[in-house]
Amino acid sequence: MSFRISHTVTNGIPLVNLHDDSRTVTASIVPDHGAMLHAFEVPLKNGPFNIMSNYQSAEEINRILNRSYRSSKLSPFACRIKNGQYTWGGQLYEFADKFPDGSAIHGLLFNKKFEVSNETVTDFMASADFTYKYNKDDPGYPFAYTCTIRYTLFPDQTLQLQTILKNDSDITIPMADGWHPYFRLNAPVNDCFLQFPSAAIVEFDDKLIPTGHTKPYSDYLTPKQLGETKLDNCFLLDENAGQPVCVFSNPAEGISLCFITDENYPYLQIYTPDDRASLAIENLSAAPDSFNNKMGLLLLDPGMEKAMTLHYQVKTGESA
Repeated sequence: MSFRISHTVTNGIPLVNLHDDSRTVTASIVPDHGAMLHAFEVPLKNGPFNIMSNYQSAEEINRILNRSYRSSKLSPFACRIKNGQYTWGGQLYEFADKFPDGSAIHGLLFNKKFEVSNETVTDFMASADFTYKYNKDDPGYPFAYTCTIRYTLFPDQTLQLQTILKNDSDITIPMADGWHPYFRLNAPVNDCFLQFPSAAIVEFDDKLIPTGHTKPYSDYLTPKQLGETKLDNCFLLDENAGQPVCVFSNPAEGISLCFITDENYPYLQIYTPDDRASLAIENLSAAPDSFNNKMGLLLLDPGMEKAMTLHYQVKTGESA
């Protein structure tokens, strides 16, 4: 059997590893810190290569996770909420912890300890579930819900990330879901190419809060080298464009990363860090500040479950 699951500790970081030994592919998850994706290692011509920009030690996670949010699960909201406030059911709520710019940012689960709730191995995949029961931990979100993240490694260097949300409250609650990974393709971002079928760009104010308006945008309908371009923007994907919804590639190295989603991730956030060593490509169910602007906001009824699915498929060599 080529698929298996192992548990290891690397530089103080406990990991759950999904392996496809037939292709030397490994996906590594950190349960203790939001069930973040720590590694997605694939074979390149010079050996195994991790496409995730990750943390090098447990000490680094503890020191900078709440500023960098690399690979964090964004739940129950994605990106920023203006002034950390919103109104729901006629009541004003305010989050306890805020970013230096005054907004609430990137949800409430990025630093939570998830439990490994299931592991499954077959001839065709290796899968692990990670579960956190949120119980009104922050006054800004006094609603109970369960978040389960299921990582499944399939053949052909494909990793499925499925999020299952369940409302454990007795009222309908607002929710948004997303991911905050940083990807690297063995070259500076400037040398890499990007393609995604955008229908529009979400208009931001100077604090990266949506104004409620969108504008036409078509810069990356075909593969385009990033060069010196700086991005920190949210795009509305063209729902009629088909799959994949984004391709990040480095033709010189013969590697490309395809993003394939269900209909629940219609927004795409792209961010180019100053060091240009990686690119944040964030699949989102809703726009930033959706608790206020309602752009893509999910309303989850009592007892209701919602599943959202995303795939990362790495192509190497001639297939890239």
